[in-house]
Amino acid sequence: MKLSKYLKFLTLLILAILVGACSDDDPVPMPTGMEDSFTLSALNNSGVSGSVKIEEADQGGSIITLMLNGTSSGNSHPAHVHFNTAAEGGDIAISLTPVDGATGMSETYVTTLDDGTSISYEELIVFDGYVNIHLSAEDLATVVAQGDIGVNELTGESESYALYEKDVDGVSGTFMLERRANGTALATVMLSGTQSGDMHPGHIHDDNAATGGAIAISLNAVDGATGVSKTSIEMKDDGTAITYDELLNYDGYVNIHNSMSDLGTLVAQGDIGQNELTGQSKSYDLMEKAVAGISGTFTISERVNGEALAVVSLMGTSDGNMHPGHIHNNSAAESGGIAYTFNPVDGATGMSVNNIAMLDDGTAITYTQLLDFNGYVNIHNSASDLATLVAQGDIGSNELTGESYSYDLGSVAVATIDGTVTFRQRKDGTALAVVELNGTSAGNAHPGHIHDNAAIESGGIAVTLNDVDGATGVGMTSIRMKDDGTAITYEELLNYNGYINIHNSVSDLGTLIAQGDIGSNELTGNTISYDLEERDQQGTSGTIEFMERKDGTTLIKIQLQNTISTDSHPGHIHANSAAEGGAILFTFNNVDGATGMSMTNMRTLDDDSAISYSDIATFDGYVNIHKSANDLATLVAQGDIGANAN
Repeated sequence: MKLSKYLKFLTLLILAILVGACSDDDPVPMPTGMEDSFTLSALNNSGVSGSVKIEEADQGGSIITLMLNGTSSGNSHPAHVHFNTAAEGGDIAISLTPVDGATGMSETYVTTLDDGTSISYEELIVFDGYVNIHLSAEDLATVVAQGDIGVNELTGESESYALYEKDVDGVSGTFMLERRANGTALATVMLSGTQSGDMHPGHIHDDNAATGGAIAISLNAVDGATGVSKTSIEMKDDGTAITYDELLNYDGYVNIHNSMSDLGTLVAQGDIGQNELTGQSKSYDLMEKAVAGISGTFTISERVNGEALAVVSLMGTSDGNMHPGHIHNNSAAESGGIAYTFNPVDGATGMSVNNIAMLDDGTAITYTQLLDFNGYVNIHNSASDLATLVAQGDIGSNELTGESYSYDLGSVAVATIDGTVTFRQRKDGTALAVVELNGTSAGNAHPGHIHDNAAIESGGIAVTLNDVDGATGVGMTSIRMKDDGTAITYEELLNYNGYINIHNSVSDLGTLIAQGDIGSNELTGNTISYDLEERDQQGTSGTIEFMERKDGTTLIKIQLQNTISTDSHPGHIHANSAAEGGAILFTFNNVDGATGMSMTNMRTLDDDSAISYSDIATFDGYVNIHKSANDLATLVAQGDIGANAN
């Protein structure tokens, strides 16, 4: 009975307590289910991080819950909501319940700011503020965790740009823009290679780094100990508002300086916004010219805005020298006026950095258009010695594709001079023709031409070549059209019915020093030879050789021994075999008695019927070589060919 009475009393007591609680004038606020959370990141190598959750309370106001990892039992961490962004800093707006180190938790019911101003849940989740978690009440200066809240929350959208090493070795990094919920940006500079104790001022400048421009936005200084700087960007230094999206398209670049007292020394630099490089680039070789050992490259890189970063990089230059440079119109072999002027190449670095948005005459030009520009680059020795070129190279449509074809140029009047002509394909389909001769002499200049037909046939001049320099043995000509204005391509030259003559001098065009067939007249290497036997002139015999050309026609070479130097011997191909005899089908060029040689190109028979090299092996014919035009009855040599040969 006593136990029963005691339990009944205890039940009534609990009910009374519950009823009392339910009738309290200040009921415990409960979450409605509406909430938002924000990240708290570790600071000062604390290892403490977590989140802050803001929940709507059913009694009005908000419940702010701090949830941290990395705290320790026995510690108590003061916490506050501050005005502004963490990057800007600001006064305390709301004092929060300290975080219990044992649980990492803190909960605060908030209806007003510390100054008594009411603040609702709707206002708090868009508040312009941030949260600081401090080490202790005795060390408020040390923040162990921090995070932006409300409109300052980072959305996760970001864009990073490279900051390249400049005047201080080993310092480089990145410049990152992060979008806030309110559309503004958090800018973070992160450098490696900085030193503790140093503070590096930074700015966003107008224009690109190659062009240079005024300061647009001042950044918080980079702390050398961490290499980090954070700046909340809502407006430019002149008060003009600017958003994250506008920064991504801004015409600007970032400079990070050595110190406030040494702004002239840059530790890092990089283009941003529309000046960012897309990753598309193209390099062209700059070949050594008048100064031995100097060569390099010309590289253009595409920017987001379509403009081009142009960098000349040379090896072999010397400190103290400055080398002017230009893009010229046309190819280097043709030469042309200046289209664009570079910043001079610094001999100490071998570098020149430029932004190309327009030519010197004001014509706009893009990266894509530069890739097809009809131009070349000249780098000069100095402003006072522009005539001396240190490096040169074709660019754009004049770039060589790597496709080329060479033809031999044989000796003619000067036994020691021979060489080659090489046609090199350009990007635009035209050709660079390079004549390279052995045995020429300094001080001489040798004119050259492409002629129509084969060399043995001769023909009119089709293309005039630039002179071969006797000192180098080289002549270079850009071929876009024939002398009559007819366009001609690299591919057409490889099939052109022509030959090349190189002359002794402009005053001695009659003396040929080198000659060679090109294009369709090139010999394939396929040949058929037949013996020519002695007949009425004792000791005279030889061979006839049929050589296939690329176009299927035939070069015929007759070579006789023991001819008389004053003689000239007519020759023919006759129908049938020599034993049968037959009519003349084809007439050769006369055999020169001095050399015993005759060269004839055969495209048709004398009656204009076509005949190809492939017809020779089965041809029903024979060859007669006569004593002279006045003595055709006397044969000096004879032989069956084709189907009649043994």
